[in-house]
Amino acid sequence: MMHYDDPFRGNFDSLEEFADRISDLLQCPITIEDANHRLIAYSAHDDYTDPARTATIISRRVPEKVINSLWKQGAIPALLSSRDPVRVASISEVGLGSRVAVSIWKNDEVIGFIWALETDRALSKEDMELLKKAAKAAKNKVLQLHMRKNKKEERVQEFFWKLLTGHIATEEEIKESFKAMQIPTAPLFSIIVFRFANEMTREIEKQISYLLQTTQQIQLLLYTTDQSDVILLAAPKTANQPLQEFNCFIESFATKMKERFHISSIQSGFGGIYETYTCIEKSYKQALTVLKMKEKFPAQIHSVHGYEQLGIYQFFDLLLQKKQQGEFANSALRKLQLYDEKHHTDLVETFEIFFDRDCNVNETAKALNIHPNTLAYRLKRIAEIGEIDLHDINQKVKLYIDIKLAKYEALH
Repeated sequence: MMHYDDPFRGNFDSLEEFADRISDLLQCPITIEDANHRLIAYSAHDDYTDPARTATIISRRVPEKVINSLWKQGAIPALLSSRDPVRVASISEVGLGSRVAVSIWKNDEVIGFIWALETDRALSKEDMELLKKAAKAAKNKVLQLHMRKNKKEERVQEFFWKLLTGHIATEEEIKESFKAMQIPTAPLFSIIVFRFANEMTREIEKQISYLLQTTQQIQLLLYTTDQSDVILLAAPKTANQPLQEFNCFIESFATKMKERFHISSIQSGFGGIYETYTCIEKSYKQALTVLKMKEKFPAQIHSVHGYEQLGIYQFFDLLLQKKQQGEFANSALRKLQLYDEKHHTDLVETFEIFFDRDCNVNETAKALNIHPNTLAYRLKRIAEIGEIDLHDINQKVKLYIDIKLAKYEALH
């Protein structure tokens, strides 16, 4: 049995030296991470390691699949609520061997973790006490890193808001600022906005930050918050299918917020995907347009996230402006509206749902809870009263857009 009087007496020049000291005492590999599972330090002279630790050292962060497994197993929730070491059983599917972990606390906040990989023996109660002492001794070193990071973060936040509001005019100046602040760049990017039902508390901000910092589905370049919005500058991992990558990330983020932190009712949207950073402001405005349209037309586009996937809804603000200036009107729609008002019919709604269902008779009849023959009669009456040719796609599209635009105008 090992005895530890004051194993961490004296100063350590670095956290790497500190990790080596713990490793020497426990005779097992050690890694030290920040609160978002980014690698801070690890013991260097280890005879054995496991695939999860190897991947963490190579990428300087814990693989997302490992983090997800640790959440499901209950290890991370336990570490976020306890100051005692937590034993973690092996999870072979993600290459994780059995280990013991302890949280590094600053008052009531977890600022890091120490992980001890059990190799040829299980750690004893006395070893566990040593890990607990190590967590206390590591606090100041980890806190220094934490504070330096926060000071840099303030400068980065100001820079990001300048980008979002178009206050940096040239691409060259933007790239120089990225380089000076050591912010990674990417060939493609978009602005993603998550809108929460209520204004965010400090605790919710921490939970969001944790999820964003640990994701590996996209490349997160910058992020900030604004009341109930979380705003990201994000890049796809590959250039092949960026829309799909962003959509998958958004769905995954919402699912994890609900499963891990019991937060739901998150709306989301992302702007156009661009190559030049002077387009950040444009992408941000487009993301806000997506959110506005989803609020106005929840039934039609609740599952749409991207500006490029909005279709005709992209143009509604411009079209409404033109309409209000008296530049165009739709006599067919006006005739149908007057007929509905006078005869208490639903011809306008029938046509809208018919077009919503891609002009599929059976699906439209089902949605309206009427017989297909009844629908056929209504469509005939729409053509007669509105004096439009329902075989002409241009006339049908124009009527459909004007119906949607009238709804949008009524909501303003």
